[in-house]
Amino acid sequence: MVFILPSVKFDSNLIQKYDTPTPRYTSYPPATELTEAFSVLDFKEAIANSNQRKSPLSLYFHIPFCQIPCYFCGCNTVISNNKNIAKPYLQSLVQDIRNTAALIDSDRKVLQIHWGGGTPNYLNPEQVEFLWKNIRQHFTIDSEAEISIEINPRYVDKNYIFFLREIGFNRISFGIQDFNRQVQVAVNRVQPEEMLFDVMSWIKEANFKSVNVDLIYGLPYQTRETFKETIKKTIELDPNRIVVFNFAYVPWVKPVQKNIPEDKLPLPQEKLEILKMTIEELTANKYLFIGMDHFAKADDELAIAQQNRTLKRNFQGYTTLAETELFGFGATSISMLEDAYAQNHKQLQDYYRGIEAGVLPISKGIKLSQDDIIRRDVIMSIMCHHELHKPDIEKKYNINFDEYFSLEIKALQPLEADQLVELSTKYIIITEIGKLLLRNVAVIFDTHTRNHQRKFSRAI
Repeated sequence: MVFILPSVKFDSNLIQKYDTPTPRYTSYPPATELTEAFSVLDFKEAIANSNQRKSPLSLYFHIPFCQIPCYFCGCNTVISNNKNIAKPYLQSLVQDIRNTAALIDSDRKVLQIHWGGGTPNYLNPEQVEFLWKNIRQHFTIDSEAEISIEINPRYVDKNYIFFLREIGFNRISFGIQDFNRQVQVAVNRVQPEEMLFDVMSWIKEANFKSVNVDLIYGLPYQTRETFKETIKKTIELDPNRIVVFNFAYVPWVKPVQKNIPEDKLPLPQEKLEILKMTIEELTANKYLFIGMDHFAKADDELAIAQQNRTLKRNFQGYTTLAETELFGFGATSISMLEDAYAQNHKQLQDYYRGIEAGVLPISKGIKLSQDDIIRRDVIMSIMCHHELHKPDIEKKYNINFDEYFSLEIKALQPLEADQLVELSTKYIIITEIGKLLLRNVAVIFDTHTRNHQRKFSRAI
């Protein structure tokens, strides 16, 4: 059974065939390849090399706290109603900023800032202002920088939204997951419809440049028809971007998911019907399918970046401005430089000890080889642009593509037979069917994770 959609073909048989565990390729090598053999000295060397490149910066700040757990969540969070827990964290976070910024060339401009979590609006306005002041003090922020924040709509009012806009945030994101109350109760995320529409109206009144909302399919009690209502209401909200995540039920990894009634999760065929309907409805209502789980209006920066070939992947998903290098601050944050990745300690006490000792609080990382860098370019081209122009890679790295990737070209042939890709002398093109299976194409070029795919969520 094949459904033909605008710009995407949905073939349920092929999707079931290729629905295997694969990395999400928010980076290459994936974060699972970071090791403790990577030291603070390695990271300092990587920062020094980064300064020589003089590339612009993207900054990420992790606020891990949430007041109550969402049972679907896979993020690194700390659950507490005691707001005092944020005080020592902010002090350490600011010291983290000072220590790292001292190693970064101050002439390098910041083009992107993102606050994620957790729940960044766990912080009160005074705490937000304190952190923002220290960021501005230690970095040179471009006047046109993208400055975004994730919020939990249950814990904001109109004044807070306007405060965020006035202090400098110009993009905002919030999670809906599902409008259906039965689903919301099952995942401990009750958000009345009226509240969500109020929050969106405040955001638009405050004149944020872009609004992203998150949905999740595969949650308990969801059906094609109930989720169609969620999609309809989401379209009425009129966000600039929509991310529709596939729920991965992994209670052995995330114990909080044990609270979810497993017998109420939609069956695989129902999930496929939900996915098919979602793509159909969103693309029929002027949202472009960017790739993976991202949709955007044609005039949104994400869609424009894809058209201009400046789209990239990082640990937050698809993002604009491919030339930036990312520095992450706070517990569990990951820095992504051109030739090295480094992750901070996940546990707060470990993170605090590193800060108190006056060292960069990293727990692991990886140095990228030249082969890693070449393969990253190939994988990111597939994930972001849905095609690869072989001569670009050949010219950039002085290689013969078909010789360098002879094993991969052979491995792509079954995918070509299944019409996921089109192979030619100059191009690898992802077909309309293949766009839903980008990860399966990308993994062909992945030498790190071929033998332990069990660590990853399924492709669909």
